[in-house]
Amino acid sequence: MATSRMAVAPARVPAAPDDTDHLPALVTRLGDDVMQLFDTKISLLKVELKEEANTFLRRGVTIVVGAMVAWIGFALLNIAVALGVATLFSTTNLSQSAQYALGFVVTGALYLFIGGITVMVMKSRLARQKLVPPRTVEEIRKDALWLKKEL
Repeated sequence: MATSRMAVAPARVPAAPDDTDHLPALVTRLGDDVMQLFDTKISLLKVELKEEANTFLRRGVTIVVGAMVAWIGFALLNIAVALGVATLFSTTNLSQSAQYALGFVVTGALYLFIGGITVMVMKSRLARQKLVPPRTVEEIRKDALWLKKEL
């Protein structure tokens, strides 16, 4: 009759100190362990950075594809608006192509006007924006005065 036995690993007994376990050897082993720890941490950092970069790249590509689809939709919407404006000129004696052209010109002029106003408003807001942070400058001035008093 066969009996199954599990192999039990013998308990690890610390070795008795001998002549090789003196202080320089311990310091060397400690240095090796610390270097191995740093190598492990660096390897982990590399793997994590690679994973993060791949995720960032995939999501970035998805954003670009989505932006391209949105751009195409925006272009088609603008064409529809221009054709809609062109129908407003259907009661005139203009030819069909002249009506379409006028619809696109009016739509383009509307976009130029809205875009121009947006640019001008943002330009004036940026001109009023202070580039130097006032609180930081004030703290640096206080530190400089304190140093002058101390020296």
